[in-house]
Amino acid sequence: MYLVLDIGGTFVKFALMDASGKITHRGKTPASRENRAEFEDVIFSIIDKYDSTHVKGIAISCPGTIDVESGMIYHGGSFPFLHKVNLKQRIEEKYQKEVSIENDGKCAALAELWLGNLKNVKDAVVLVLGSGVGGGIIMNGKIHRGFHQSSGEVSYVMDNIEIQTRVGQFFGFACSAVEMIRRIAELKKLTDKTDGESVFKYIVNKDEEAMVIFDEFCIHLATQILNLQYILDPETFAIGGGISAQPVLLERIHWALAEVTKANPMHVANPKVVACKFQNDANLYGALYHFFISKEKQIVG
Repeated sequence: MYLVLDIGGTFVKFALMDASGKITHRGKTPASRENRAEFEDVIFSIIDKYDSTHVKGIAISCPGTIDVESGMIYHGGSFPFLHKVNLKQRIEEKYQKEVSIENDGKCAALAELWLGNLKNVKDAVVLVLGSGVGGGIIMNGKIHRGFHQSSGEVSYVMDNIEIQTRVGQFFGFACSAVEMIRRIAELKKLTDKTDGESVFKYIVNKDEEAMVIFDEFCIHLATQILNLQYILDPETFAIGGGISAQPVLLERIHWALAEVTKANPMHVANPKVVACKFQNDANLYGALYHFFISKEKQIVG
């Protein structure tokens, strides 16, 4: 058995998984964003609960730019205090277990490559829609990392810039599922501004006000899919995140692609877009797959 941790901005999800990816136990606990000591207390308390001889190793999905060879975290996303912290090394020394750590967007891509809708696909892009846009780029059947380990950080891609101020509009904000849901919830006067289920009821029923915001979201997303198609020319795009479970999302992405292409006749690209198989569990599967890949590299090396 392997202990797998998915460190998210709100919760740390964890699971006991076997080598085939079967989950035998799972749970989640609030993630501390106060400081490093409290954050590590949460992580260590989970490991303490499951640390035993039958746990062969620990696999971690974490925000930030990750040097997967050394285990060093840079920037840390929602956890800025993790900048230049080697969480992998700290856990290995404390528990005497093999540990691997990988960026959360890349974990989502690895999950699809291993057991999901990108199995046997050589070149693909995974876009995870959440508070921002996480990403993973697969080239020749492997995760592409780039010189600075930051390939796939598509939230920082700009799709517009104000010439006078030089201030850009970022993909991560324009296609934030959390922000899109908040805007519609506010417009429809919902008490809970994070109530995605209620928001999507308005969308499915084609509520006029909700559709204006949702269509804007999908047009921005389609625009960046077309941009990435020309830059990387992948075989497939896989869309992940909690909202990817909504069939209307994929329907409207295809509609938006057609709309943008029709308005810009120069376009010749025709991206193939599918939903990810794994939604909220993607990072767990991807982190475990990365654990196996990292161990294979050690053996070969």
